Amino acid sequence: MESLEKAGLAVNYNKLKETKPESLSSKVYIWDETLRDGEQTPGVALTINEKIEIAKLLDEIGVNIVAAGFPAVSDAEKKAVSAIAKEGLNKAIVAAPARAVISDIDACIDAGVSEVPIFIATSDFRLKYQLRMGREEMLERLTECVEYGKDHGLIIDYIAEDSTRSDIDFLCDAYKHAIDAGADKICVADTVGFVRPRVMTHIMREIKSRLWNESKYKVPIAVHCHNDFGLANANTLAAIEEGATYAHVCVNGYGERAGNAALEEVVIALEELYGVNTGIETEKMYRLSRAVERHFMIPLPLHKAISGDNAFTHSSGIHSHGQLTHSMTYEPINPLDVGRRREFHLGKFVGRHFVEYLLKMGGVSATEEEAKEITEQIKTTHEDIKKHQSKESFDKIKSDLKNLRTGVSEREFWAIVFEVI
Repeated sequence: MESLEKAGLAVNYNKLKETKPESLSSKVYIWDETLRDGEQTPGVALTINEKIEIAKLLDEIGVNIVAAGFPAVSDAEKKAVSAIAKEGLNKAIVAAPARAVISDIDACIDAGVSEVPIFIATSDFRLKYQLRMGREEMLERLTECVEYGKDHGLIIDYIAEDSTRSDIDFLCDAYKHAIDAGADKICVADTVGFVRPRVMTHIMREIKSRLWNESKYKVPIAVHCHNDFGLANANTLAAIEEGATYAHVCVNGYGERAGNAALEEVVIALEELYGVNTGIETEKMYRLSRAVERHFMIPLPLHKAISGDNAFTHSSGIHSHGQLTHSMTYEPINPLDVGRRREFHLGKFVGRHFVEYLLKMGGVSATEEEAKEITEQIKTTHEDIKKHQSKESFDKIKSDLKNLRTGVSEREFWAIVFEVI
């Protein structure tokens, strides 16, 4: 066994056998929800052509399952899902979700998808206040719908909505009912992003101890995490450490409220930090990220990991100098691995070494004193620009970006109401 003393670079600690959980699979399948949960980002409404373009890009990079939309929402949505199903994706299975309602499953069948994840909550809170049904009625509904889907030749998964706020006994009972009815996979859903990674670990261990001791219940487990506490990626990885093999993700972390686990961040963490094969062609992810950003019209934070503009941009003189000597000095991965390139920011933190490097690349000779003078002028110029920047202008830009979100205003809502009634 390798020892910590032999690990060398700190990054190699990730490769030590004693740092890897025994339950970690060597292969994890990427289940993308961008066209379903992602499109539920407030203000987003995709056209059929936009959805098809995104689906093709997802297929191209190697995603295993593409949730193409929610057919029961509207005829237009059903047509969009059907259009994607007819595209004949090369690698990905086209899936569409359904509530535990027969008409929802029929809508998925009409759309021509191969796989239907059926969702219904297991938390007593949701059963009482949202669904207004008891546990027994919920289990009967679930069994009926899973059997109906299987009778129609579909791959059926069961997503236990609000899993992480459910009684563990009843949660596992629901999973068993679904599997007995023919469910091919089950999913742990942190629907409101409510747990921390150690709790996700606990939940996964409880599920495995109660289900996997009988071979018929040892079906693949998926994980679906929301980012309300900023823990969607961490909780997804925690579940994978405990044996989950399907990761629900959205490109750029889009989704309801604070979003979902981000495809590009989960994939790179699995590939680089865990050594787990995802089958994703990571060098194509940035093109996908930018295409989705453009169609969603939701600008990415500059500092977002992997796909943000600043993810591989260096500002500090110390950092820039380090990068010129060795790429791993201030970067954990090569930007080319994710379709990016390294950039340097010329501002108040620029260093003389980087200025000298740029001069050399430009074929310009300069003395050390001239290089110092150029460096100081860059710093001063940046500070002067900053002083003259208007915070009011920033507020206007932010407001304009918010106005890009599509949707019906409250005033328009009431106009529609009075027109109809």
